[in-house]
Amino acid sequence: MPKPADFQATFEILRGILQAHSRRLWLVVDKPGDFQVASATMKDRIGRPLFVAAVQIRRSYVSYHLMPVYAAPQLLKSMSSGLKKRMQGKSCFNFTSIEPDQVKELSALTRAGIAAFRNIDLPWATRQVKVSARSGRRRVR
Repeated sequence: MPKPADFQATFEILRGILQAHSRRLWLVVDKPGDFQVASATMKDRIGRPLFVAAVQIRRSYVSYHLMPVYAAPQLLKSMSSGLKKRMQGKSCFNFTSIEPDQVKELSALTRAGIAAFRNIDLPWATRQVKVSARSGRRRVR
């Protein structure tokens, strides 16, 4: 069984990936062993910022949760078999350690996922329509 020190190193690598791609997201949790980000513009059904991604140290592994791959499963079509083996469920990747090629691939997947997540239509969300006073045109926000 891997030692917790190995988990800390893996956590720091995964946290770095997520942090690099979350400049436009809200930081929800940043504690030792737990890093979570949420959308700055979208809300969940009860009004909280919509969860986007997290890295957490668990008992037997380090989890990398990436909700955009759940919402846009086409992102997984080009994923390598090595990274697919790390998947647990539809949007979670579990690691005890991480290889450099997996870091590169997960970083690209995170970048593409967060970009796709910005344009997702949520069934409970209403779009604001603003009418310009000058032109009379409607603009969806």
